[in-house]
Amino acid sequence: MTENVLVPIDGSPLSIRALEHALEKFRDAEITVLHVVDLFEPTDVDGYESLYEPMIGSDEWEAMERETTEELLGEAEETAAEYDREIATDSAIGDPQRLIPDYAEEESIDHVVMGVHGRDDPGRTLVGRVAETVVSRSPVSVTVIR
Repeated sequence: MTENVLVPIDGSPLSIRALEHALEKFRDAEITVLHVVDLFEPTDVDGYESLYEPMIGSDEWEAMERETTEELLGEAEETAAEYDREIATDSAIGDPQRLIPDYAEEESIDHVVMGVHGRDDPGRTLVGRVAETVVSRSPVSVTVIR
């Protein structure tokens, strides 16, 4: 029986769809939403990209990322409320490919549900880089939502 489900979110429609899937399918499980601030992918807020110096590590960067994270987690809580559910939320800074599987192991997660950013080009992978790595490194089953 699945008791603890992890749903990583990045603000994309697919990550919200993954949360909705988890809320519908795992009705009795505790759901934790995790937002990982990826240092290697720029976050474009108000025209500032967080990837480039001097933004990373600056007070402005930290404030921007904190605000973005709070917004994303707030939206996740609103989505859960639409399903008459409460969720736990958490955030981390680093490489999501490494942090998501590590989080699943450290927090006794039973299942991960995540959106995928794949490519429609037949010569490219159908699963995004992060999802592919999480699937291969995860200590638990992963459901990938397209």
